[in-house]
Amino acid sequence: MSRAPFQIDDTDGPRVTRAWVLHPEIKSDNDRRAPVPALAEAVALAQALPQLEVVGSDVVPLRTVNAGMLFGSGKVKELHDTMEAAEVELVLVDGHVSPVQQRNLEKAWGVKLLDRTGLILEIFSDRAATREGVLQVEMAALNYQRTRLVRAWTHLERQRGGLGFVGGPGETQIESDRRAIDEQLVRLRRQLDKVVKTRALHRAARAKVPYPIVALVGYTNAGKSTLFNRLTGADVMAKDMLFATLDPTMRSLVLPDGPEIILSDTVGFISDLPTELVAAFRATLEEVLAADIICHVRDISHAETEQQAQDVRDILTSLGVPAETRTFEVWNKLDLLPGEAAEAVSARAERDENVLAISAISGEGLDTLQAVLAEALQGAVRETDLRLSFAEGKKRAWLFAQEVVENERQTDDGFELTVRWSAAQEAQFQRL
Repeated sequence: MSRAPFQIDDTDGPRVTRAWVLHPEIKSDNDRRAPVPALAEAVALAQALPQLEVVGSDVVPLRTVNAGMLFGSGKVKELHDTMEAAEVELVLVDGHVSPVQQRNLEKAWGVKLLDRTGLILEIFSDRAATREGVLQVEMAALNYQRTRLVRAWTHLERQRGGLGFVGGPGETQIESDRRAIDEQLVRLRRQLDKVVKTRALHRAARAKVPYPIVALVGYTNAGKSTLFNRLTGADVMAKDMLFATLDPTMRSLVLPDGPEIILSDTVGFISDLPTELVAAFRATLEEVLAADIICHVRDISHAETEQQAQDVRDILTSLGVPAETRTFEVWNKLDLLPGEAAEAVSARAERDENVLAISAISGEGLDTLQAVLAEALQGAVRETDLRLSFAEGKKRAWLFAQEVVENERQTDDGFELTVRWSAAQEAQFQRL
């Protein structure tokens, strides 16, 4: 290609970048995903960025990985001609691309190249709304790019969303890369520590209010935010796109004939989630670790629903979610299945007490879901009447510090209190 390396001119505002998506199907990889749905997911990832226009996509079968170019020389030439004819400016490779492979392919094709990790990082940066989310993405991006000496750190001073991997003011060589990156990481860690401390204080305050936490988790675009909005009346962004939700949202919800709970909407998971992001978002996902119940929301209409569910389970395990945490599978999107298939799915769900079939769009099954949650949480929070003598001031002070006292009446012998607490708080009280 005779074109100069890809760059965006932002002087006239944002422009659309022509992108091509490639999914390498490596025959020697025993854990490889089915190529057609994998490519469709990669295209959906690319379409999640508004500044990209996907003009083409291909599955590229590979017997082995070429260490220097990823693809063989013949395939590199073939793809060069295809992308030159389509005036492609950015190539997205759905898989890992080493720094050497990236540099060689960019030189051979005359375009900018991004691998799966880089694309997901770009999406996360474009969507992160809270200060914590922004800082976490910045740190993940820096750790990812620390080994990639291929372009300048223009995104550190960016004036727009995104990380600068897609577009940006152009390409210049990095000077004093690692020292600059390390200094930036130290600065970001200090800022993040402050934000995390604030978040910990909020979590501690919530812990004093004995409301059980129900966390919605699941593969990206499984319908978690739609379900969250339907149950709580919130207005969380819910779109048919990957990673519509990045920052956790929590709302209180009074279950019919049940306790008041805190419902938590979380970032969606995805297969091959970048390790940098798993580490960076661990603090965000602590809400899941603290949950009394986890609702694993699945898109039951998706062709790869079983594989997606296993990916979610693997990530939950890697995060250290306690094995004893009660988990329900919520099979969502019944409305997208034809009549007989929807009936069959509902019948399967009825045979398993830990599975519920619903449609967050139509509302089907939501009453049952709330009833099951209420039943599972019975006894999680309850009212108890206590009598304390005047000599038990330490216990009385502890109850008020925990903010569990509903009513108090002083008697001749001491105090009569009505408390609303969890089993864990009652056990703590008994040990005083």
